[in-house]
Amino acid sequence: MGNFDMLSEKDKMKYEIAEELGLLEKVKELGWKSLTAKENGKIGGIMTARNKKKINKQKN
Repeated sequence: MGNFDMLSEKDKMKYEIAEELGLLEKVKELGWKSLTAKENGKIGGIMTARNKKKINKQKN
C-alpha cells in the first residue's frame, strides 16, 4: 500500500472503507481494478454519505 501518510484525505477514506468492508486484502493483492462494480459502488456510496455528513457538521 505504500506510505499511508502521503495519501490524500479522499484516498485515505477509500482505504479505510475498503478495510471496513473486508476488501482491503483484495485491493492490496490485486489492485483497485479487481473490485466489482457493486464493491466500487458501495465504497463510493459510503464516501458520499460521509462527505455529506462532514459538510453538514461544518455548517452547524
